[in-house]
Amino acid sequence: MTAVDPAGAGPDGSARDRLQRPPAEIRYAEELAALRASDTDPRPPGWQLSLRAARRFVVGDEERGVSRKFVGDTALVERALVALATNRGLMLVGEPGTAKSLLSELIAAAVAGDSTLVVQGGAATTEDHIKYSWNYALLVSEGPSERALVPAPMLKGMAEGRLVRFEEITRCPLEVQDSLLSLLSERVLAVPELDGPAGMVFARQGFNVIATANTRDRGVNEMSAALKRRFTFETVFPIPDLDTELALVEAESTALLRRSGVPVAPDRDVLTVLVTVFRELRSGTTGDGASADRLSSVMSTAEAVSVAHAVGVRGWFLRGGPGDAADLVTCLAGTAAKDSPEDLARLRRYLEQRAASRGGAPWKALHAARHLLAG
Repeated sequence: MTAVDPAGAGPDGSARDRLQRPPAEIRYAEELAALRASDTDPRPPGWQLSLRAARRFVVGDEERGVSRKFVGDTALVERALVALATNRGLMLVGEPGTAKSLLSELIAAAVAGDSTLVVQGGAATTEDHIKYSWNYALLVSEGPSERALVPAPMLKGMAEGRLVRFEEITRCPLEVQDSLLSLLSERVLAVPELDGPAGMVFARQGFNVIATANTRDRGVNEMSAALKRRFTFETVFPIPDLDTELALVEAESTALLRRSGVPVAPDRDVLTVLVTVFRELRSGTTGDGASADRLSSVMSTAEAVSVAHAVGVRGWFLRGGPGDAADLVTCLAGTAAKDSPEDLARLRRYLEQRAASRGGAPWKALHAARHLLAG
């Protein structure tokens, strides 16, 4: 296995380029290093950047050459950082695809310099995935010992004073969620199998938890009132205006296409149609105020980036050019068919009725390709 250093280069200097998705601290290593070097503001205990420098890293600062990475409310980012500085956990909630995970990753990279301590919530998540487990060969031969202990993200975060990200916490069973109660209130993790000081892991300065939950999972495994009290809740909303969302989709899909070996940029007209379709099917209202069928499938900005990526890959590797309207219709079919068979019919009606009434060659091409949804 080839190691990757914090600057993102392996022994041959190209390891970062071979990673499918480098974490934020590798992707933006130069910006983080520059911010640390120039950061003279006071820092909360255990933090690698001050609040103001961390905010610059997330929302950008053109004068300092720092790119904007989160397209959202700057006040939300400030509140999130303040919540972490008060040693309360941070809970980011919102619709799927609103960049909750991206925001948690960026904040962890800025505050702790490492965003890789992650628990992925799900029905199969257990306390072992959160706290610790054992090397059973050593456990049998030596009994419980520090050598046999296999730390999970929460134990590592507490022992090293780092941020832990808990993705989709409400997908976990309630008893697993509540295993965080003592960790967040007492800031200590007990390992009863070990004797002496090793049996109690006290959180070092800098430890905290950023959790995410999407609103579509609400009611599946609703958090207990006791656990909610240990978090500060912040809601991440969809991008409000078309131009901002279009710029984000273009930037993100271009970067993904480059990593996929596609040298041509996505067609701007195709992207404009794509983002418009997503916004109208997400809201159930067209730009001119007419009603449209709202899809039950997730029509988020993140999903739009995925579709734009697929359109570009399809166009380049099948025909040697950027994706066109036919590629867009084909890729939209996969998105619309995810949650409900009725969504495919709703999308077909949209293309037949709404796309036909729009002016311009891109919309006419989209309407002409509607037959690709049949079947």
